[in-house]
Amino acid sequence: MRSRKSLKPRLAALSAAAAIALGAAAPAQAFFSVVLDPSNLAQNILTALNTLEQLNNQIEQLQNEARMLSNQAQMLGNQARNLAGLDFNALGRLQSTLAETNGLIRQAEGLAFDVNRMQADFRRLYPESFAAVSADRMVVDAQARWRNALEALRTATAVQSQAMRNFEVDEQVLADLVGRSQSATGNLQATQATNQLLALQARQAIQAQQLQLTQGRAAAVEQARQVAVHERAREVRRRFMGSGTPYTPYTVNFYGSR
Repeated sequence: MRSRKSLKPRLAALSAAAAIALGAAAPAQAFFSVVLDPSNLAQNILTALNTLEQLNNQIEQLQNEARMLSNQAQMLGNQARNLAGLDFNALGRLQSTLAETNGLIRQAEGLAFDVNRMQADFRRLYPESFAAVSADRMVVDAQARWRNALEALRTATAVQSQAMRNFEVDEQVLADLVGRSQSATGNLQATQATNQLLALQARQAIQAQQLQLTQGRAAAVEQARQVAVHERAREVRRRFMGSGTPYTPYTVNFYGSR
C-alpha cells in the first residue's frame, strides 16, 4: 500500500498533466458547447487532494484516540481486579478453634490460672515447712494436692485432644486458602489470602503455646506435690520420733559387764 505522504505530489503531477493535455486539445474540441478550464480542473483536483489528506489525518487521530481509550479501559480493568476483595474469610473458623481451646483452659479446676489466687493457694497447700500444720490439715491438704495434680494432667490431655481436632480444621482451611491464593486475580486478593495464611500460622503457634503451658503446668504441679510429700513425711517422722533421747539398747561383753 502506497504512503499518503507520496500521494499528494503524484496527484499534483497528474492534475498538471491533465491541465496540459486539456489545453492542447482545446482547439480540436472547440465545437463542443461545454468548455473545460484546465486551471480550474487542476485547482479542483488539488482541493480534493487537500480534503482527502485532512480526512486521512482525522481518521488517524481518531484511531490514536481509540487506542488511548482502549489502553485506559485496560488500565481501569486491571485496577478493578487489583482492588477486588477475596470472597473467602477463614478468620471465623480460626477464632472458633482457638476459643474452644481457651475454654478448656478456663474451665480447668485445681490451682487457678489467676496469678493472685494461684500464689495464695500455693503458699497454703505447698508450704516450705509443715511444722505449724496440724495432722488433720495435712490430710486435707494432701488430698487437695493430689486433686490439683490430677486436674492439671486432665487439662493437659484435654488440650491435646482439642489440638488433634483442630488439625482437621486447619487442614481444610489451608487447602481453601491455597486454592484462593492460586486463583487470585489481583494484588488485593493475593494479599488477603496471604494474610489469612499468616493468621493460620499464628493460631497454630498460639495452640503450641497452649499445649506447652498446660503440659508444663501439669509437670510443675506434680513436682510440687512430690516435694510436699517428702516434706510432710519428714515432719510426720519428726513428730513420731519426738524431741527426747531415742532408745539405745545396752551391749553386754563376754565377761558380763556393761
